[in-house]
Amino acid sequence: MQIFQTEISVTAPSRGFHLITGSVEKALREMKVRRGLLNLFLRHTSASLAINENADPDVRVDLEAYFRRAVPDGAPYFTHTLEGDDDMTAHIKSVLIGASLQIPIADGRPGLGTWQGIYLCEHRTHPSLRRILLTAMGE
Repeated sequence: MQIFQTEISVTAPSRGFHLITGSVEKALREMKVRRGLLNLFLRHTSASLAINENADPDVRVDLEAYFRRAVPDGAPYFTHTLEGDDDMTAHIKSVLIGASLQIPIADGRPGLGTWQGIYLCEHRTHPSLRRILLTAMGE
């Protein structure tokens, strides 16, 4: 077994849930790992990573709508607002969804199900460059 590591950078076009499966697949191909385990770790506290529906874009719209209602920007009970009304809400959403994923590698690709895709979940109103560390363990 060997360990390979690389980093990809992604900037979401807007706040919301964005498919990044293609970027992850490209990076994995370059690592040339055929089978094993892939860890994705997002190096930020105001975005997150998830696996969910990759075919119907309404799922991504509905997820964003849910999280906007569940954790509203500018709520008067938040004290951490140093970077704006979406500052603390972005941190809460990141904690709820998570900053890392473990995905099996099968035949050189992420071992996702037919309808699964990898999301960058951008929680800030004004997105910025996001760095994701990929660590592949396998052969």
